[in-house]
Amino acid sequence: MPQADRAPHFVRSLERGLAVIRAFDADHPELTLSEVARACGLTRAAARRFLLTLADLGYVRADGRAYRLTPRVLELGYSYLSSFSLAQIAEPHLEQLGRNTGESTSLCVLDGDDVVYVARVPARRIMTAAITVGTRFPAYVTSVGRAILAHLPAEDLEVRLARAELRPVTARTIVSVDLLRAELQRVRRQGYALVDQELEEGLRSVAAPVRGRGGEVVAAVNIPVQAGRTTLAAMRRDLLPALLETVAGIEADLRIATGPAPASSPGTGTRRSSSSPRPPAPRR
Repeated sequence: MPQADRAPHFVRSLERGLAVIRAFDADHPELTLSEVARACGLTRAAARRFLLTLADLGYVRADGRAYRLTPRVLELGYSYLSSFSLAQIAEPHLEQLGRNTGESTSLCVLDGDDVVYVARVPARRIMTAAITVGTRFPAYVTSVGRAILAHLPAEDLEVRLARAELRPVTARTIVSVDLLRAELQRVRRQGYALVDQELEEGLRSVAAPVRGRGGEVVAAVNIPVQAGRTTLAAMRRDLLPALLETVAGIEADLRIATGPAPASSPGTGTRRSSSSPRPPAPRR
């Protein structure tokens, strides 16, 4: 974040400390002091202070010249996950969907310009995409992201499209704002999103939005498949009906868990109306 954009309350040292934690990932589970400094744009002296402080707090441990995160960092996200009733409500539905289809299933929410996986039930077969709870992808290139983006208020969507940096993840990725806008309009009309090898070659995915008690889209559920064994037509025929049934079950449980819907407010493009009903499941 540029210095000029920071609010007066902004604590730079906290930003740097969190950056040190985020420097560790699946590809870099172990980092030296120099590597941390380089990854975070810090001096070696500053990186050392942050690492030693995190070690004192129990979030980092030293292993010779290298540092690693400890399981205690999970506490930082546990409060969010443990209070996120949507994931808890959705999980049994995802498990049933996985049993019915034999495929992996996931629940994602929008966070900034990314989607984040908050619940996932993997299939037994091996997929090339290594996805777990907490995995993030750019929303524009995923079926779950498009299922959510398509139902944002028009003004919000246009702001996002104006700042979007559409990069070709594969040769099939939509990188034109106009084409993406048209695709999102189609997703909104039909009530589900299909992405064909735009996130990863050989991977197709179908997703449908999950609505809260007031009709606003709060998440999306998807089913990814290997393109070599499932056509788009087969996905619509065999997977989409089960997906829509699962989403309807999650929404029903959400209504029970959160109580009656509040009075609708004008001008909120994410609420369901007569112009954006849940589409009927395609006949098998």
